Amino acid sequence: MWLLLAFLSASLLGCYDSFKKEALNGNAVIPVLFLNTLFSSLIFLPLIFLSGMDVMPADSIFHVGSGGWECHKYILLKSVLVLSSWVFGYYGIKHLPLTIAGPINATRPVMVLLGALFFFGERLNVYQWIGVLLAVLSFFMLSKSGKKEGIDFKHDHWIYFIVLSALLGALSGLYDKYLMAPEGNGGVGLDRMMVQSWYTLYQCVMMGAVLMLVWWPRRHQSAPFRWHWSIVFVSIFLSTADFVYFYALSIPGAMISIVSMIRRGSVVVSFLFGALFFHEKNLKSKAVDLALVLLGMVFLYIGSR
Repeated sequence: MWLLLAFLSASLLGCYDSFKKEALNGNAVIPVLFLNTLFSSLIFLPLIFLSGMDVMPADSIFHVGSGGWECHKYILLKSVLVLSSWVFGYYGIKHLPLTIAGPINATRPVMVLLGALFFFGERLNVYQWIGVLLAVLSFFMLSKSGKKEGIDFKHDHWIYFIVLSALLGALSGLYDKYLMAPEGNGGVGLDRMMVQSWYTLYQCVMMGAVLMLVWWPRRHQSAPFRWHWSIVFVSIFLSTADFVYFYALSIPGAMISIVSMIRRGSVVVSFLFGALFFHEKNLKSKAVDLALVLLGMVFLYIGSR
């Protein structure tokens, strides 16, 4: 069951990336990101109130658990990690082709494994090392494809933005494992809906402050903001993808390493959107790079079973 949910989350995440690219096309980043967090918050606010008033049954998959500062301090850190990843990712995806940004983002499971290697002392097996090396090779090949479009991976700061976004996203993935794991297994044991609902609200407050203090006073000196309905779909697909993701993790026996890798399969959906709707270039060489990323994920999957 959790495997099917992981694949569903990956498909929804691919749609989210694609609508995000459309929403950011020639648009101001900060207002789009703020509206994304606002609309996502509006999805979860009713669930928080209904759960708090005991209208929502405690055994419902939409029930939001409660807790004090001891719980919320962990969720607040989750919000900072995710929002930092989004800020870098939104700016990067605005200025880079989706067929470049997607495969870079798809290397997150490799970063998670390397994080487990350096921070938790885990050892990688042969299959996992093959997956890591394939991902590194795909990154270098992707840089060659990027040069054909005038993108220099060594000097283009938007590339660094996407890489930083992927790194922070990988840290968030490792942190999810810690938040969801039962206390007996060294985790915090937080309610999944509590985490998703409240970290979304915290992000909205943070982005509201950034909007008013940073963007609004300088709005005439940056790219103008224009409304587009794709902004709404960004929030819908992201919230649904994350809901399915957290629900998958809550199922006994679910493996965060496998779920994270399957979710990166979203790159296939975003790649197809980039090819069909954004008419991006050099698709043949990028398809080879993407195939290497996916092959690396297969080896990571085999090595993590």
